[in-house]
Amino acid sequence: MLDWLMKMPLWLNSLFFDEIETIEEREKVEYITSIERIGIAKGMSQGMAQGRVEGESRLLKRQLERRFGMLPEWAAEKLSRATEQELEAWAEAILTAQTLEGVFIP
Repeated sequence: MLDWLMKMPLWLNSLFFDEIETIEEREKVEYITSIERIGIAKGMSQGMAQGRVEGESRLLKRQLERRFGMLPEWAAEKLSRATEQELEAWAEAILTAQTLEGVFIP
């Protein structure tokens, strides 16, 4: 699968990594590998998406409570488990729904 990847002889590979460690220690370098960088970026992206969903859920909850009063358990549960797409659909539905139940009807 990784046939295209250039491979160093084992002795040179070992020498290479030893030299990298020496440089890092001497220069006090904090090195992040490409794989670590990708993981960090994915984690940040997922965290931002989760934060966006939580924020949308809180806002929609406040709007629903303002319009329909205290939310019953089933509605609060729906909000807590909702996807971003569901929250967006419900945020539009709140503008025209006559009842709380009407907001959640697809």
